[in-house]
Amino acid sequence: MKKALLVIDMQEICIGENHAEFFKYGDSLLTAVNEVIAKNKDNTVIYIRNLMKKNVINKFAPVQVYEGSKEAELAKGLLVVSDNVFDKYQGDAFSNEKLNAFLTSKGIDTVEIVGADGGGCAALTALGAQKKGYNVIMNTKAIGTVFEKKRDAYYDKLKKAGAEFI
Repeated sequence: MKKALLVIDMQEICIGENHAEFFKYGDSLLTAVNEVIAKNKDNTVIYIRNLMKKNVINKFAPVQVYEGSKEAELAKGLLVVSDNVFDKYQGDAFSNEKLNAFLTSKGIDTVEIVGADGGGCAALTALGAQKKGYNVIMNTKAIGTVFEKKRDAYYDKLKKAGAEFI
């Protein structure tokens, strides 16, 4: 087994000092994610950033996260142990084909997922990883969730498809 740690959406907008109001993860998520990163620093650690395209529809979104904005940056206090940063414009990080190409080039067959949100991007990325043939580990101690109903449905799907939950 060759594993990579995927750190999902740990950006200023989600957990930073001036995070969006509906993201209520608290400091415990950052602490938990940093502990997992520290334990995996000898493995491949990849940071995933969620961004929005600048268009008319997104101008009216309650939360705006554009390339180069403070909101898009990895959160202050996040343990950063690599330059492996991939951007996505959809919930599933595997919508960025460069991520799969990178993992393949490193011989990775397993991804461990931490970050935000168990009812959104973390779960959608796990489902995307399974579709690409990766073994998936959901590190639930380090996954924040505000969308709990969606999380339960996604986690059921992931368990049925063989994801490991720790």
